Order: sequence, then C-alpha cells, then structure tokens
Amino acid sequence: MKWFRKKSDNTSQSDPEISSDRKESSPPSDPFADELRKRMESAGLPDHIRIVARDEYERLVKTDKSSPEFALAHNYLEFILSLPWNVTTKDDLDLTRAKDLLDARHYGLSIVKERILEFLAVKSLHSRQHAKILLADDEVIARENLSIIFEGEGFDVTAVANGLEAITAMEKDPADILVTDLKMDGMDGLQLLQEVRRRWPDTGVIMLTGYATVKSAVSAMLKGADQYLGKPVNLTKLRDYVMELLSRNQRIQSLRGPVLCFTGPPGTGKTSIGKAIAEAMGRKFFRLSLAGLRDEAELRGHRRTYVGAMAGRILQGIQKTGVRNPVIMLDEMDKVIGDSQGDATAVLLEMLDPEQNSSFVDNYLGQPFDLSGVLFIATANIVERIPAPLRDRMEEIEFSSYTLSEKQEIATRFLIPSQLRQHGLNPGEVDLQAGAVKKIILDYTREAGLRGLEKQVAALCRKLARKVLDGGESSGVLKVEGADIQNIMGSPPHFTTTAKSAPKVGLATGLVWTENGGEILFVEAAQMRGNKQLILTGSLGDVLQESAQTALSFLRSSFETFNLSPEFFESSDIHVHIPAGAVTKEGPSAGVTITVAILSMLTGRPVRQDVAFSGEISLLGDVLPVGGIREKVMAATRAGIKTVVLPEKCDQAVRSIESEVLENIEVRLVSRLEEVVELALL
Repeated sequence: MKWFRKKSDNTSQSDPEISSDRKESSPPSDPFADELRKRMESAGLPDHIRIVARDEYERLVKTDKSSPEFALAHNYLEFILSLPWNVTTKDDLDLTRAKDLLDARHYGLSIVKERILEFLAVKSLHSRQHAKILLADDEVIARENLSIIFEGEGFDVTAVANGLEAITAMEKDPADILVTDLKMDGMDGLQLLQEVRRRWPDTGVIMLTGYATVKSAVSAMLKGADQYLGKPVNLTKLRDYVMELLSRNQRIQSLRGPVLCFTGPPGTGKTSIGKAIAEAMGRKFFRLSLAGLRDEAELRGHRRTYVGAMAGRILQGIQKTGVRNPVIMLDEMDKVIGDSQGDATAVLLEMLDPEQNSSFVDNYLGQPFDLSGVLFIATANIVERIPAPLRDRMEEIEFSSYTLSEKQEIATRFLIPSQLRQHGLNPGEVDLQAGAVKKIILDYTREAGLRGLEKQVAALCRKLARKVLDGGESSGVLKVEGADIQNIMGSPPHFTTTAKSAPKVGLATGLVWTENGGEILFVEAAQMRGNKQLILTGSLGDVLQESAQTALSFLRSSFETFNLSPEFFESSDIHVHIPAGAVTKEGPSAGVTITVAILSMLTGRPVRQDVAFSGEISLLGDVLPVGGIREKVMAATRAGIKTVVLPEKCDQAVRSIESEVLENIEVRLVSRLEEVVELALL
C-alpha cells in the first residue's frame, strides 16, 4: 500500500514513487516497522480506520522507541489490529437442533423456549430470502447482460424498460437494490430516484449513464442516489457497490429484531439459557456483569490522553471473542447504579438502540465500531428497576418459578448426578429416593429457582461422602429415603408458613409476590376504645398503608351493605397488623385481604382459613387486578390453601398457568368486594 512508503524531505508530494537515488540515501528498514506495516496491509481495515492507522503508523516510526509516546502509539495500533472488523460467524439456524439442545440443557421453561425458537425461526426465514434487484434500462442488451450476471450470483432479478414500469414493479414487490439508467422515456432516472426515495427509502439506488458528467453526478447524489457509474459499466465496481448496499440493507432489517431481556427470580436459568442460545446459533458468547456499575467509562473506555487508558468492556469483549457478531449477555441490568458520579445507562441506551449501535464510539478507540451484528441479551431480577427508556428498547421474557415436579425432575436429572461426581461419589453408589428429594425441596429450600436446592444437595453429598468413609459403606448402594433426611442434614433451616386450621375472627390470609417467588401472609385486625385512629404496624410501605386507609373508608361508606353501625369508628381505634415486622412489606395486592380482616373483626364473623386473597380495592368496592398470579397460586398450594380468590381481570393470567399448578386448588374470580365476603366469611 503506497501510503506506507516514506519519502525524504526533498521528494515532491506529487510524485507517487520514490526515485532510485532517493532510495539509496534512505535509512535502513526497521524489521519491527516492516512487520507492523505488513499486518496493517493484510488486516482488511475499513477505509476510515485505515486512514487513522496510517497516521498513527507514520507518527510511530518517527518516535524514539524509548519515549512513552512510542508505547502509547504502539498499544493503540495493536488494539486496532486485534479487533475483528470483518470477522463474523455464520449462524446455525437449525430449529430442530436448537430445540434438542435447549431441552437437553434445561428442563421446563416451555414458554421461554417457545419464544426463543420463534426468534430463531424469524432469523432463519430472513436468511433464506434472496436479495431482489430491479434493473431499469431502455437498452435491451444492457438489461439482459446485467440480468444474466446477477442471476448467476443468486439474486432475484426483475428487468424493466423505464421508470414507470419500475414503479409498477416496486409496488408489486419492493426491491432491495435499484440499478437504473439516467436517460429513459416516460420517466427518467432522476424522476424515478425521487419517487423511490419518497416511497421506499430503504432501497439502495445505483445510477448508470452513458452521458456521465460532474453536473449530472452531483445532481443524482443530491437527490438521493447511493452510487453513480458511467457506461460502459465497470462490472467489478458495480458488484462491489451492490454488495455494499445490500449489506447495509440487511443490517437495517436485522436491527429490527428485538433485544431480549430475561426477567425473573434468581436461579431460574436466565444466564444458562443465554449460553444455550449462543451454542444453538453457533456464535461466540461473552458475559458482562453490570451489577454495581456506575462509571460509564467501564463500558465506553478512557480517552488515550489519560495515563493507563484502555478500551471499555464492550470492545474488550468483542476483542476477546474474536468476532463482530457474538452473543453478549448484559447480566444483572437492574443493578446498574446511576448517581451524580456517573450514569452507565446512557451508554447502554446507545448500545441497545438499533439506530445508534452501528456506529458505537469507544473513547479509547475514538472511531465508530459497528455493534449491529451483536445479539444482546439482558437479564434482570426486578425489571421495574430498569429505567423506562432502556425497557422500551427490549422485549421482556419472564422466567417463572419452578413447580415442585419441575424441581424434582431437574434435581434427579442434573443436580444430583453432578453433585455426586463433584464429591467423589459414583451415582450408582447412592440411591436418593423421590421422597428424599421432595423433602429437601419443601423443607430445606425456599426459593423460586434452583441455587438453594443445589446447595442443599451439595450439603447432603458431603454428609454422604463422610458416611461412606466412616461406616465402610463403599460396597453396595447407599439408599436415602425421606425419613432419613432430617437425621442426616439436621433440622430444616426455614420455618414453613402454612394455613391456619380453624376459622378465626379478624384474621385473613393474603398472597404476595417477592423476589424469591410467592408467599402467604396473615393480616390481623383488632378494635379497641380510642379516638378514631387507624394504627398500621408490620413495616408497611406507603402503598400498603394507603390500601388499609381505602379499606376502612369503603367500609365506613358502605356500613348499610354490611349491617355495620354507622358509629363503629367514632369512639374506637382500629389496629391492622401484618406479622414478621422485621421484613418490609410493600405493594397493592393486600387491599382485599385487609378489608376482609377488618370486616370480620367488625361483624364477628370468622374468616375461612383455607381461603386466600389477592387483589387491590377501589374506594367504591371494585376488586382491581394485580400481578404475580402464578407464583401466588403456587404459594397457596404449598401452604395448604384450598381456594384462591383473585380479581376477575386476572382471568387471562389464570388461563396461562399450567394445569399441574391448578390441580389441587380452586380459583374463584370476583369483581366486587361483596362477592369476596360471601366466599370468605362464615
């Protein structure tokens, strides 16, 4: 490449070559510089990066090697050469293989897997489509020759004689690339160009003419032509222009795909599903943890003027994978910290925005790098903590809690054999019965995911390993049943909340959603002499306190409906308490439960303890919808609840719950509090 050739001070800038007598007086070549130059010539750098690299190289060879500036320039050039500017992996979009791989890696998660397979199916169909080229030229021979050339290269070609026919063809089936002559009857190339730009702005346009002039070229480019070629056509240049425009259009179309955001409780398989997607597609995988990230320089890098400057973690990940289109998992996105010291979400907005990430600028590199080929997958435990602009750029896929049978199956298939091997035990030496697995799940774990279960299985394996060595049980099979678990592992670490047995006055059972899945809680109400105070205890948040106030106001305004004395609150206080006061409680789901507890206390009618409630209330007595229905129903089943009362507008959420979860429980949908009272109070 001529731009690497050094010239002496007396060499004319207009002379592209160096004369022989000048070469004799040139200093001897530097092997280090020659090797670096060869690497730069063979790197296939984009034009704008090649110019930057050339300038940096010329500055480097003039700098003394002992100077600090030499090391800075050399490191910068090495970083440029290490980036995969044109290296990509071809996607493997075999849906059958992807399904088998997902099923082999993960049990359950049927809805999540279905959505991922849909995502891969769309990419597969898109990859099968042939690029469409529309040729508009009034010369028959030119149309036929170009048609033969492009059809031979796998394009779908349509050839027309003028602009009017081109518009008709575009209306039937818009083309990716339009190659048009300038001079044509009916509608010439410039008129066609204007119409295409107005109606099909994503179509690339290449203008051809036998009367090429600077004026006509400038006019065509100003009106929106992407390229301009004179006749006779240089076929090599035309091919290059077509492939360049086609690559741009395919990138734009691919950017319309979603950025996936996996949400759900910890330990439900979000990160491992991301790895499985990368494996199914045949792409490299890179995980980037965002937990505690506050400085945007961690993602975007530092400018080279700073001592010890380096690129951001995004380009470092691209460099590490060695390809331009890996799968990058942005883990724990809901734990990014934004404060006065910095806000990394601004960088994430640029990375995930399809209109911006094709020219992502790292501060260290100082030049745009195309991230449009990257498949970004984000994970979050509580998606509400993610800023709204970021959520708007992602498609949320919810990872629900595992059911008891799913946990048993996963433990039997994956966790137990793996932990036995890690603890030096042969899976054939230990027979862990289904009852033992069930007891570990129910009594020794309290979670939506599997991490706690894996820890308890590991603890059991350690104790079994000790038992094998101490008791000489190495010969034969060590059988572990449900009754043996407590003797081996000790008392359960968690207190399991179960439903009360007998109906009670002023005590109602509610259902709540937490980060670790669903739980039940009890709401207690009591009345005493006082001066019209509503006392709320149990570390209740603002929303819960407002629900209690709304419940009391509704009962006071509807005293006739429930046969209450109109003066029941005139000379008394009402105390509402939710036990476990050390745990902060918040959310709108307890409005119905609080109303039932207060009404039971006021009327003396006991509340059925095999019924649990979830729903918010309005001041007029309407039962309003809430979320987390599946987890709440699972919590009710675990606690021994027989009937769950839910808002009528949660009907769709109930229908989406697996039949296994609903097998031993009755779900009643209500729209008014009067309906709740009929079901709850004896």
